[in-house]
Amino acid sequence: MIAPAAAIDHKRGLVRTLVSPHPLGQSLPSLYQEDDFTQRFVSAFDAALAPIFAALDNFPAYLDPWLAPEDFLEWLASWFGIVLDESWSPSRRRALVSRAFEFYRMRGTASGLKEQLEVLTGGSVDLHETGGVAISTTAGGALPGSPNYAILVRVTVDDPSTINLARLDALVMAAKPAHVTHKVEIVKRAKVTDAVEVTTA
Repeated sequence: MIAPAAAIDHKRGLVRTLVSPHPLGQSLPSLYQEDDFTQRFVSAFDAALAPIFAALDNFPAYLDPWLAPEDFLEWLASWFGIVLDESWSPSRRRALVSRAFEFYRMRGTASGLKEQLEVLTGGSVDLHETGGVAISTTAGGALPGSPNYAILVRVTVDDPSTINLARLDALVMAAKPAHVTHKVEIVKRAKVTDAVEVTTA
């Protein structure tokens, strides 16, 4: 009985048509250069090493989030402590990793959180804070904003079912200042309301 052929995952590995740029047979002593068995024997190692040489020759592309293989992208994301969601599209995953350094530079700011969520969700993000900034020439004036520290994150998308609320909530938790409470809402684009109220428990 003939065993069925093994499944191919089309990732890096043995590439039958790939030729090694550094054949081992050519580096052997002249005694083995003309030995057919030896040449055929070491050619098996050439087939295994060829993908490695190809990866090293193209290593700069592996470090580019827009060019790296999809499975290698997860390793790049781990450099920034990012866990990529398998439900995200490849283009969204690449966009997040390519802007990871920029997001960390703006970490803890409203603009940084807004841009990061827009890349992750593909929708529009509105942030409503309780804080405020004001100037006054009168001493003892009322402070702007609210005494509580809270933020409402409203994500507007075409299909809310495509967004993982738990993962989105965890991302906001990690990106916002620790003393600020938060609430995340995912709404359909046609159901956005204008009234906004942020309260703390």
